[in-house]
Amino acid sequence: MTGCGYSRRQFLAGTAGFLTWVHQTRIAAAEPGRDPRLVVLNLRGGLDSVGAVAPIGDDAFHKLREGALYEDTGLGKGYALDGLFALHPSLPGLAELYQRGEASIVHATCTPYHERSHFLAQDVLESGLPGIGDFTSGWLNRALQCIQPGERTAAKGLVLKPNMPLLMRGEAEVMTWLPGGGQDNAQDLDQQLAFLYRHSDPDLYKCLETAMQNEDYLDGMSSQAGPVARGALPWKIKKGAQTMGKAMSSDDGPRIGAVELDGWDTHADGMPHNPRFVRLLKQLDEMIETLRVSLGPAWKQTVIVVMTEFGRTMHINGSEGTDHGVGTVAFLVGGAVRGGRVHADWPGLSSTALFEGRDLRPTTDIRAVFKGVLRDHLGIPENALAREVFPLSQSVRPLEGTVLSV
Repeated sequence: MTGCGYSRRQFLAGTAGFLTWVHQTRIAAAEPGRDPRLVVLNLRGGLDSVGAVAPIGDDAFHKLREGALYEDTGLGKGYALDGLFALHPSLPGLAELYQRGEASIVHATCTPYHERSHFLAQDVLESGLPGIGDFTSGWLNRALQCIQPGERTAAKGLVLKPNMPLLMRGEAEVMTWLPGGGQDNAQDLDQQLAFLYRHSDPDLYKCLETAMQNEDYLDGMSSQAGPVARGALPWKIKKGAQTMGKAMSSDDGPRIGAVELDGWDTHADGMPHNPRFVRLLKQLDEMIETLRVSLGPAWKQTVIVVMTEFGRTMHINGSEGTDHGVGTVAFLVGGAVRGGRVHADWPGLSSTALFEGRDLRPTTDIRAVFKGVLRDHLGIPENALAREVFPLSQSVRPLEGTVLSV
């Protein structure tokens, strides 16, 4: 089913089909009291890693991003994580989870693809394969196939999207779903126009951005759910995340989910103080909180992996943004995460340390992050991860200490 252009009757029928699918099969838990969930949240467009998680203890960072530090922008100092890193002020929920030991960060990570094409980088990220090719399946679907029959986690996967992303394509049964209708059609159009004008007409883009930030303009798109708050998740995405969390928390629901948040291609207005970048981070924070609340008690056995296809350049461009880069950041969030730590073999940001003189140098293969979660949270054997889930990755060892012991 698709979430666009449906009548109320079609929407209700599709929702009924979704709920029927959720409750089709009762699968026994693999171990008494153990019932793991996994959600993969893909930030499409390439997150500026040092904009979201700033290496404030690195002197070279202050030189590269002069005037773009949190305390210099009026946003506040951010949330100190350790002696080296601080989290953006627009991520208060994530900061609280970090302090509670339910979130961790993996910095200076990347896929094996070290070029700068969105499409190719996304293919490598979602396929889990080491190079560019004709991809037919994604690593999360292959992980589903590796879960032993009879385990509750063998329940079907759920994608919060009207069409199937590469990440979840494959032989394992997966359903795509997104609420139909909704109150954010105007927001959807605004985001599409912003994406178009950002690259074709920068002056018109700035005018649109100004309008989108105007409180009266946003209030004019209010609905029965109330005024649209600045930085709020689009209605369909938030409603879908609430439904996903409730479905995954039910006794018979799916245990593997995938979600996307678009718009992270910050060539313009991507600095920490820019309204657009602030809005994106607020949406990420709200998405995590929405899943946490809707999962209820199941949050304790949940891991959310937040990934993006690549990072951004360390130098600011003329549009107060950053161009396509390589090294980036990933987040692990959930009650089953061994949190309160930053996993980073930090390469530094000196001119000699930068990748090709412009990007954060990746020191951790993101497949190691995925492998650590899949092995230690879902119980997939390491040899299956190397052969079937991430072929040709024998040299990439799972990242240790990412989740709590089971």
